[in-house]
Amino acid sequence: MTINLDNLIRQYKSDSESVYNTWFINNKDRLKAFRSIRRGVNQVVEDIKNGKFGNDFKETSLEFVLTCITEQKQVFEGAAHPFYWKPKLRIPDIYENERNKITFGQFLENILNATMEEQIIKEIIYLDEFKIKGLGPAVASIIYFIHPTIILPFNTAILNGFNHLFKDKKKLGSWSEYLKIREVLIDVNRQHKSEFSLDLGAIAGLMFEIGSQKLLLGNDAYLSEQERKKLETLIVKRQNEIKEDKQEENLHTEMQYHLLRIGTALGYDVICAQNDKSKSYNNSNFSFLCLPDFPQMNTDKETQNTIKLIDILWFQKGTNNIIGAFEVEKSTSIYSGILRLTDLAYSIADGDEVFYIIIPDNREKDVRMQLTRPSIKNIKVPINYILFSDLRQHCDALCKFGDSHHILAKIAKTVA
Repeated sequence: MTINLDNLIRQYKSDSESVYNTWFINNKDRLKAFRSIRRGVNQVVEDIKNGKFGNDFKETSLEFVLTCITEQKQVFEGAAHPFYWKPKLRIPDIYENERNKITFGQFLENILNATMEEQIIKEIIYLDEFKIKGLGPAVASIIYFIHPTIILPFNTAILNGFNHLFKDKKKLGSWSEYLKIREVLIDVNRQHKSEFSLDLGAIAGLMFEIGSQKLLLGNDAYLSEQERKKLETLIVKRQNEIKEDKQEENLHTEMQYHLLRIGTALGYDVICAQNDKSKSYNNSNFSFLCLPDFPQMNTDKETQNTIKLIDILWFQKGTNNIIGAFEVEKSTSIYSGILRLTDLAYSIADGDEVFYIIIPDNREKDVRMQLTRPSIKNIKVPINYILFSDLRQHCDALCKFGDSHHILAKIAKTVA
C-alpha cells in the first residue's frame, strides 16, 4: 500500500495533541533549551579535560545535560537511559575507560566548534571507529540541540516510525544505520520544505508519532485488541500530559505576574521573556506591565537573544543594567533554567545582581542538589531560589515594604 505522505503530514500538523503542536511549535521551553544544553555540553568537555567527570552517570555534568533534554518530554522522554552506567555490561564505556572518556570529550568539543555539515558527519564517523561499547546514536539527541538543522534526534520510537513508514529494517544501535536514516529524512524534509522546517525536530516528531502508533497508517486501522488498548493508553497519557502542562503554564504565568508587580513597585524597569508578552494574569496584560522594547545590551547577539528568553528581568531605571533575573520553573523543568542563569552570570554579572530560580514547593530537594554543583555554586553571583507558595503569599508585602531588590532575601532560600 502506498502512503500519501502529504495527507500524513497534514494529519500530523492538524492534530492539536501531536508533538508538532505540543512540543515543536507551542513550547517556548524548547527554544530556551538550545543555549542551555550547549553550555551544559561545554561543561561536560571541561570536566573531562580537568579530570572531574567521574566514573558514573549520576551527579556528572552529562546527567545535567540529559536531564535538560528529557525535560522536553515526549520525543526525548527516554533520552537519558542509554547513558546510565550499567556495571554488569560495562556500558556505556565512557566512565571507567580513560581513553574512551577523553575520546568522547574531544568528540563533543569538536561538535561544539563545528560549523559545517561535513565536519559533523566526519566527527560521527570518527567516533564510530573507536567502537566504544554502548555509545551509539543516542548521542544524536545531544547533537540535535547543538545543530538542529543538521542532526535529528534518535530513539526507538523514531526508528520504529521510520521502519514502518518506509518498510525498512534499520537497527537502533548503529551509527551507520542512523546516518542512512538521516539522509532519507533530510531528503523528505527537503521535498516537503513548505510543510516542515529547517529544524529537523519537526520531521523527527512525525517519525515519533508513527513509531508510537499515535499516528496510524492505512491498514493499521485494523489493530489487534492488545495493540488497540496500548494505543488508547498512550492517547490518554498524552492527554493527561497536555492537561498537566496547561495547569503548570497557568502557575508559571502567575509567578511571572508577581515578579513583574514586585519589580515595578521597587522602582525598576521590568520585562518578561520576549515570547511571553501576550500573556495576561489577573486581568493584567504583560505587555502593559513591561518595557515596550528590550534594552540594548553590551553583549554579542547570541548572548542577548538568550537573555531575552529569561522569564523575568529587572533593570535599573532607564538603563540596560540588569539588577535581577528570574527563571520560573515548572515541576517538569528545573535544570535548563539554572543553566540559563549560570550563563547570564558568566556573561554580565558584576556582583550586585540577584539571580533566582522560582520553583514549585515539591522540587526543593532537587534544586538544592543541583545548586551545590561546583560549576554553579562558584559563580560570581550565587543562584538562590524562592518557592511558589512564598512568592504568592508575600507578594503584596514585598510590593508595600520593599525598597530594593535585596528585599527578596527575606523569602529566598540558599544552599550556602
